[in-house]
Amino acid sequence: MTDKAEERAAEKPPRGPAGGVQSVDRAVTVLEILARHGDVGVTEVAEELGVHKSTAFRLLGVLENRGLVAQEQERGKYYLGAGVLRLAGAAAVRLDISQEGAALCRVLADELGETVNIAVLDHNAAVNIMQARGPASVTAQNWLGRRTPLHATSSGKALLAYQPAPVQDMVLARKLPRLTERTITSAPALREQLAEVVRQGFAVAAEELELGLHAVAAPVRAHDGAVIGAISVSIPVYRLDEERLPEVAERTVEAARELSRRMGYAC
Repeated sequence: MTDKAEERAAEKPPRGPAGGVQSVDRAVTVLEILARHGDVGVTEVAEELGVHKSTAFRLLGVLENRGLVAQEQERGKYYLGAGVLRLAGAAAVRLDISQEGAALCRVLADELGETVNIAVLDHNAAVNIMQARGPASVTAQNWLGRRTPLHATSSGKALLAYQPAPVQDMVLARKLPRLTERTITSAPALREQLAEVVRQGFAVAAEELELGLHAVAAPVRAHDGAVIGAISVSIPVYRLDEERLPEVAERTVEAARELSRRMGYAC
């Protein structure tokens, strides 16, 4: 076997899932190499990976096509691209809103005696990333990390109401599952509710996710005004009547405004 043939045999990834995992591992290692050195040539990347230059070049090409890596045309070296900043920014938003909102959630939960959550948009669902339980909370259910439907939750409505029209249209074009007898499954009816959310500044879900549970949510904004999250208060039906709703809504909106201010938004 020639040297080149041996090289190709050594470089040839295993077929099936193992080959895919190896490629992912190498791609992540490339990003780590660039993060460590700043800018690196193909030869250096190949040496650190322990692969042939052609393999390193293919990996860099794939990452470049996805915007995760960019190339200095004059020197031919590679560096981390804007796509990494975009991914890091999305992660940072989740981390920042969770950290900044933790104390606010605890204060609000103590004041109202109920369960308070912070949720962010994740494609076609809302994901709860922070939770605080008040002294009157009757449920031990953990909502952290749960993906909840946008159309049947107060957080989901608060997030969806401020999304661009194409995003709203995409969600409303799908079948809206009925989770309880109170769930809104009509796209026109949900669209009207979203408009109402924008007008009044908060969203309400009345036994739409679970029977016996009401929730109120208000949007949280980033420094540029974009809605990046929602603070919600979940309350058993028997503790949220028409008289108490304005108070809960007002306190939820106030907490969301304060968190928006901490995220850099000039309220």
